[in-house]
Amino acid sequence: MEDFFQNVSRYPQYLISFSLGVLYTFAQPLIPLFKKPSTAIATSILLLAGFAFIAFTLRAMLGFSGV
Repeated sequence: MEDFFQNVSRYPQYLISFSLGVLYTFAQPLIPLFKKPSTAIATSILLLAGFAFIAFTLRAMLGFSGV
C-alpha cells in the first residue's frame, strides 16, 4: 500500500513537469520574434488578441455574463 501512495504522490510532479515542457516547446519559436521591436509589438498584439478571443469564446460558450 505504501508503494501505491508513493506512486500517486508523483503525479503532481509529473503534471508540473509536463506542463512546463509544453509551455517551453510552444515558447521556443516565439523567442526570436521578440528580438526586433517591430516583430515584438506584432507578436504581443497577436498573443493578446488570441487570449482575448479564447476568453470571449469560453464566456459565450459557458454562459457567463459580463455583469
